[in-house]
Amino acid sequence: MSGHNLDDLINKLMQRSKIFKNPDSLRPDYIPDELPHRDKEIYKLAEVLFLPILKGMRPSNVFIYGYPGTGKTATTKHVLKFMKEKLSHQSPISVNSIIINCKIDDTNYRVLKVLNEYYNLKTPHTGIAVAELYQRIVREMKRKSEALIIVLDEIDHLVKKSGDEILYKLTRINSEEISTKVSLIGITNDLHFKEYLDPRVRSSLSEEELVFTPYTAEQLKDILTARAKIALYEGSFDEGVINLCASIAAKEKGDVRRALDLLRIAGEIAERNNLTKITEDEVKVALSIMERDKIYEIINSLPLHSKLVLFSIYSLQMKEKRDCITGEVYEEYVKFCKDLNYDPLTARRVSDIINELEMGGLIRANLTSKGRYGRTKYISLRITMNEIENTLKTDERFAKLIYEISSWHR
Repeated sequence: MSGHNLDDLINKLMQRSKIFKNPDSLRPDYIPDELPHRDKEIYKLAEVLFLPILKGMRPSNVFIYGYPGTGKTATTKHVLKFMKEKLSHQSPISVNSIIINCKIDDTNYRVLKVLNEYYNLKTPHTGIAVAELYQRIVREMKRKSEALIIVLDEIDHLVKKSGDEILYKLTRINSEEISTKVSLIGITNDLHFKEYLDPRVRSSLSEEELVFTPYTAEQLKDILTARAKIALYEGSFDEGVINLCASIAAKEKGDVRRALDLLRIAGEIAERNNLTKITEDEVKVALSIMERDKIYEIINSLPLHSKLVLFSIYSLQMKEKRDCITGEVYEEYVKFCKDLNYDPLTARRVSDIINELEMGGLIRANLTSKGRYGRTKYISLRITMNEIENTLKTDERFAKLIYEISSWHR
């Protein structure tokens, strides 16, 4: 019976899709030939890069920032692709680029390892001094005459984890008497990122700046309509589907990736249900799935002590069935630290973590005036108990505690 069911499943999956003709074009890493509503940013970035290169000069460093899903990386890749295809034969020197995802390569060693590999220099995962990795690159740049654009995407992850030492070196690498003309492009979603930088790095990196504003609902609708023509068969979705996906994404700071993911997941749901058309119902189901996955990802990526503070708030709400205050959270947090054999952080640092959890949308923290008794912060969860339990129980440090608390108070 089981084999028969699997055969049916394989046969079903092998059937020609009635909805998707190119599903990959709805994924975030797909770069279309045209980027609607980013003409101004494309022209500005091209102007900064192309003019110096055509004169055999080094382009300025560029700092690009804006909310997630506003087309920063796509625009950069689009311009670099055009530069490689159209500009190379007109430039007095060869033109190349390398894109480093600092969310993955988030240490000085890893960034330099990627750059070493660009020059075909074999580099182990560990074991070589960072200074030596850097000098290797300098030696290669002295030998090779080219314009090299180094893109540090999600650059904030690198700096927050490893500091800005390597960024300082890279922004000044042209002073090493090299033949390569190096230009940096830093991309970040963190609008306050520059506050983490040494003033000298901030000045060098921000020779030119580009700010990407969020897409409006109408702009998102245009983008989705254009992408749907590439990704979906004609007549495979209701008219209201595009509007609904665009409207939902517009409420989340105009995140086009959110809109594209909604449309793609809705299409996958329709296919699994053997439907021939995506409707608004599939979009609503897709949204609930994405919300669940987003919360899981946010909680799972928290540092240990942030998880402990969140878990303390969860525990207090399970016991007291009411909002809690900062002092109560700290007492509960210290207790759990002792249970798990961790040294607790200071009350001040825990207060900072509470603010961070609020900014991340996981909790509410309302400051209420008590007159001459001062002000009190009342804290509650913005997500459900089940969402915390289902995420943290995958961490063995919390699994037993969750079982004990839920069995005591339910």
